[in-house]
Amino acid sequence: MAAWRRLLLAVLAAWFAAAGAAWAAPPADDAEHQVLVMLRLPPDHFRAGSGYAGGYGDGASRAARQRTADRLAREHGLSRVTDWPMPLIGVDCFVLQAPEGRSTAQVAAELARDGAVAWSEPMQSYRAQGAAPNDPLFALQPAAQAWRLAELRGAATGRGVRVAVIDSAVDPAHPDLAGQVAARADFVIGHPASAEAHGTAVAGVIAALADNRLGVAGVAPGARLMALRACWQRSAADTTCDTLSLAKALSFAIERDAQVINLSLGGPPNVLLGRLIDVALERDAVVVAAVDPTLAGGGFPASHRGVTAVTGAPGGAAGTFAAPGRDIPTTQPGGGFGLVSGSSYAAAHVSGLYALLRERKSRAPLLAGAGGAVDACATLRACGGSLPLASRAAPPTR
Repeated sequence: MAAWRRLLLAVLAAWFAAAGAAWAAPPADDAEHQVLVMLRLPPDHFRAGSGYAGGYGDGASRAARQRTADRLAREHGLSRVTDWPMPLIGVDCFVLQAPEGRSTAQVAAELARDGAVAWSEPMQSYRAQGAAPNDPLFALQPAAQAWRLAELRGAATGRGVRVAVIDSAVDPAHPDLAGQVAARADFVIGHPASAEAHGTAVAGVIAALADNRLGVAGVAPGARLMALRACWQRSAADTTCDTLSLAKALSFAIERDAQVINLSLGGPPNVLLGRLIDVALERDAVVVAAVDPTLAGGGFPASHRGVTAVTGAPGGAAGTFAAPGRDIPTTQPGGGFGLVSGSSYAAAHVSGLYALLRERKSRAPLLAGAGGAVDACATLRACGGSLPLASRAAPPTR
């Protein structure tokens, strides 16, 4: 038996070494030198169900906005990189490149003074809130006991609920995710990829298949995932997103009526992303975000009003929920399984729980005990023997 274990560990070590080589960081991009400029769209531009590929609005108005963006670039010593329509909030987002040595915050402030500009802001970066996988042999799911997953699934599975996973690339071919991904889209420019670790792990926590004699079971195995790639993997422990890629993914999710939107990431506050999140909330979607303990207020979007902020350990700030987030076994690219930790995966647990609630047409708030620890059974009113609902107090809504 000892010899067999040594051989298996050696094989696993080789697998992780190969994976690490595959996760070599891509070339650095120029996001840190870019500024987002919002130009207003005509008010009658957007029509539900319309597409934007190849054009948007009438040709004359689009050309006029492009000329305006080119004028701004010329007057401020910048270059135009790309643009993207954001009809949900009535703007066209142009990306302008600043030369090295210039402060993007100062450039954005200068651009915002132009009467043609709705607002302008520097391109910002966001980080996934998870650690690298380590022990793929560990097969005990903390939520199986703490949340009594088997009993929850007896009450609901999230059947048919649309959950947007805005993250790095999900592996739709993983046997524990087979058939779970209903829609896929890639909004990352300049960082091509197939499946990536963080997004695949988050997807597994939410919706890995149950009762298939394989691997793990998601909190909501009946949910339908939108795998929206807005982040890219620089290394095994570094998954990054930027403002524009996240905004594109949010727009896609909202326009396609995602009922739950999972954002297992954190970074600085952002006007564009905040307005899109407000639209999602107004349309009755639930937005769940991972807390970044290194940033004020848990970072953005966790700090945004109306967003469900989740950490992996009880005792966080007021208004923050705690869910299983340490030593979580879940899906990994290529059909394997690994152990992960971080608030990214705590947020994924809560997104799965919201999918169960939405299946039951419930708009009930999360219920939590000491330190903000989510009581899944009481929230869903599903498990016998849980504490009376009256003894559960939810942290205040942001």
